[in-house]
Parts: sequence; structure tokens; C-alpha cells
Amino acid sequence: MKQGEIRELLEILEARFEANKKRHRGIQWADVRERLEADKKKLRTIAEMERTGGEPDVVGFDKAAGGYVFMDCSEQSPEGRRSLCYDGEALASRKKHKPEGSAVERAAAMGGELLTEAQYRKLQRLVEFDTKTSSWVHTPAEIRERGGALFCDRRYDTVFVYHNGAESYYAARGFRIFVLV
Repeated sequence: MKQGEIRELLEILEARFEANKKRHRGIQWADVRERLEADKKKLRTIAEMERTGGEPDVVGFDKAAGGYVFMDCSEQSPEGRRSLCYDGEALASRKKHKPEGSAVERAAAMGGELLTEAQYRKLQRLVEFDTKTSSWVHTPAEIRERGGALFCDRRYDTVFVYHNGAESYYAARGFRIFVLV
């Protein structure tokens, strides 16, 4: 990333951070910024989260891992990450009407990971989202081995987790990621 792009991204992140203090009580922007400036790889991941519509923001500090947790906080599943099947295996299994890719591989290419169901539910306590869309979440191996994959959304003021064939894809289903900085 060029210096101008870095500066612009940091300005966007700071404005979002200041506008949404309830997401990160007790965390100071100066500390977050210092970490971001020291880790260009993570900064590129967050830039890609922003570019694809994720509206990344700090949602906490992971004491065990020793880093600030950034997650996609967009109101709906990020527009630049929809219409994807769950993973590469599912993509390869489709014979007709293949989507452009898969959520797991795109998340990895961005430098992040899909949210787990627990992370998704925790984030929903900070921000109400996916009221018109849904998001793939990390699927346990025992479900994936049987051809399924999990996704979540929020309807009726309740967070739901569902299953679908991993090869399925929909215009209103995307994915959210997290990254530790």
C-alpha cells in the first residue's frame, strides 16, 4: 500500500472507531493505530475488508492472543463478498452454474478467517446486522464432512444459525471475517 492509501484508510478507521465507541469500550485509538502502522500485512487485510464493503472496526482486545480484534461491522453481509459457495471443495463439486469463488478461500486470500458461530453471536450483541442478508460462518468438520455448511442471520430480533449444502450460493449470502492486530 502507498502512504496516501494508508493515511486515507487510517482516517476512515479512526472516524468509524470514534463513531462507534460502544464496540470497543476502554480501547484507545492511538494504541490501535500504533499496532496497525507496525503490521503492514494486517493493514492490507483491513484495507481489503474495507474495499469489499465490510466496514471493519475494533470489537475488542483478545488478551490470550495479545491483539485487537477487527471484524466486519457492515449492516448487511459485505456486498463485495456475496454469491460464493462455502469452500473450494464445494466449488469443485459444482458441475453447472459455478459461483466465482468460495468464502473460505476468499477469506484466507484476504488474510482473515470466517467468523465462528460464537464470534458471530458476540458481534451481534454489539451491532445488529444481517437483517436482510446472511453470512457463512466457520463450519465444524463433522458437518462439513457430510456436505453441509453453516450460515447465520438476524430475524425477529433473534440470531439464527442454519445449514445448507456447502455448494449452494445466494446473492444475499456473503461472509464476514476477523483479523487480530
